[in-house]
Amino acid sequence: MMEYVWFIWSLIIIALWAVIYVSKKGVRKEMLKMSLITMPFGFTEPLFVPEYWFPPSLFNLAAKTSFDIESLIFSFAIGGIGIVLYNIIFKRGLVNIPHSERSHNKHRLHIYILFTPVILFILLSLFTSLNHIYCSIIALFIGGLVTLYCRPDLKGKIWVGGILFTVLYFIYFGSILPFYPQYVELYWNLDNLTKILILGVPIEELLFAFTFGMYWSGLYEHLYWRKLIKSVEI
Repeated sequence: MMEYVWFIWSLIIIALWAVIYVSKKGVRKEMLKMSLITMPFGFTEPLFVPEYWFPPSLFNLAAKTSFDIESLIFSFAIGGIGIVLYNIIFKRGLVNIPHSERSHNKHRLHIYILFTPVILFILLSLFTSLNHIYCSIIALFIGGLVTLYCRPDLKGKIWVGGILFTVLYFIYFGSILPFYPQYVELYWNLDNLTKILILGVPIEELLFAFTFGMYWSGLYEHLYWRKLIKSVEI
């Protein structure tokens, strides 16, 4: 049964995505767009297998190719959930930013700031010996910080979004451990990591969750020139 844990928990997170998508009509468009944008990041899994972890996967694909189908499912799900979590909890809707505001000096680096995490990840991967999980964490964290330069109005969503996604991810990841308490010990490459576990969850997973939540929570608004407004209908 251990060989299906990654597949089962990827189905659990996609089921949560589906519940939100069906029950929250007001966020469907954002969820779907950002899930489709995030899903291809699942193809980066060979950068993390086996350097970071080496989970059993469907058809034993991870062991054979370092790629697995579960990563695409997982990436699709967290991309949509990470975008809308804050808006649902704090009842925020979106409106367009007027074109007159888009030419403000603080937006002149708009495109460069959007791609900061990707550029940083590539540079860190090429020119340092850091494990790719740390390259991801650093790139996402700095990506969240530089977003604040041109979108200071998203300050609350970026910081609180990081915390909300970390809490959700901690519950999600932690739910594996009562059923499979040795899962982390067996399939994480702890010798390459800090070996710090928070109630059994590697701290690298939580740092990834926080920095992903930071950067991703404001990405739709940043990418599509939207700003938050209070809304009673979500």
